[in-house]
Amino acid sequence: MSEKSKAEPASNVVNSLRALRMAKGLSQGQLADGALITRQAVCAIEADQYLPTTAVALRLASVLGCHVEDIFSLKTTGELIEGDWVWGGLPVSAVQPRTRVKVAKVEDRFVVRPVAALGEILNYTVPADGLIIGKVGSGPRSAKSDRRVLVRLLRERQIVEREIAVAGCDPAINLASEYLHRHKDTYTVVGWSMGSAAALEALKRREVHMAGLHILDAKTGESNLPYLRRHLQGDDYIVVTFAAWEEGLLVRAGNPKRIRAVDDLLRPNVVLVNREEGAAARMLLDQRLEALGADRTHVKGYGVTVSSHFEVARHIAEGHGDVGIGVRSAAQIFGLDFVPLQQARYDLVLPKRYLSSHPGLSHLLDAIASRQFRTEVEALGGYDMTETGKVRSLRVG
Repeated sequence: MSEKSKAEPASNVVNSLRALRMAKGLSQGQLADGALITRQAVCAIEADQYLPTTAVALRLASVLGCHVEDIFSLKTTGELIEGDWVWGGLPVSAVQPRTRVKVAKVEDRFVVRPVAALGEILNYTVPADGLIIGKVGSGPRSAKSDRRVLVRLLRERQIVEREIAVAGCDPAINLASEYLHRHKDTYTVVGWSMGSAAALEALKRREVHMAGLHILDAKTGESNLPYLRRHLQGDDYIVVTFAAWEEGLLVRAGNPKRIRAVDDLLRPNVVLVNREEGAAARMLLDQRLEALGADRTHVKGYGVTVSSHFEVARHIAEGHGDVGIGVRSAAQIFGLDFVPLQQARYDLVLPKRYLSSHPGLSHLLDAIASRQFRTEVEALGGYDMTETGKVRSLRVG
């Protein structure tokens, strides 16, 4: 018998039939009836006693609503894992098979998000960790079980488990990933764009390892710590400064409408590009409007929101608005003018226990504090890295 005609040994094949069947909530008998084979045959296939013919494999895939290679694959093609779908932009019921996803292990579970959620550019430059196979449908119905998905990994599981998920609105975290990778090439960082309040909530739900925020307390003038003390229980967290940056009004190049302060947003010919509720930029705007005694409904465009500093800048640059609250670096990238309002500190917060359970986090903090990284970020414009790496205490006094 030639090499080409030899059957593939069952030991070389990853058999996911049982996991997929259970995810669909099917018994062996139900699957057998749909595939026109006996229950004993299903039992034998799941036990790796033999591999089915092509016709049987196709019928099994049809019943399970997947591809044959999702059921049977060579061991080199990746492991099948279960994870929690945590991206609110698309309900798990609408997730299509073979969706490209990023996977991170946070404590004892895997969290799954679509690569597309990183944006139109990173979608084509950041490799996926795996592909969605389907939704897990077995077990008691609950909010948790209703968002469980099956993922076929495209990378080794050990590499996926070293990935660091960071939520926040500073895109420079992706630059930190490159510096981390240079010195510790077994670790990678993925930055998920979220407003400050949403980032902290994602951390509390154990959906990310680290959250970034820049919320200036209106009463004390202190960045982040008052907000964190109100929204975190206990002091089992570490707060590390990433940078201080300038926040202000992003306006079109040349500032054709002569926007100089927040009260100019009340003019009927000025259109705002706003941030989502919970974003620190939105909080800053609301504080300034309240101080003026202004009705926010009088601000044209107040209800039109985007989800990042870059999106604000892009909308203004493309002529979809006149002004928005953002950071100087976003204005510079899109060739906009910038009217400063305040300087705020952007801090990173993470549970202390993660430092021992995920060694990559300590390496990331070291990379952020390195002279080379601080020098490059300052060159972006609008960043002050003087206190980068400084640890803050959540305790009062």
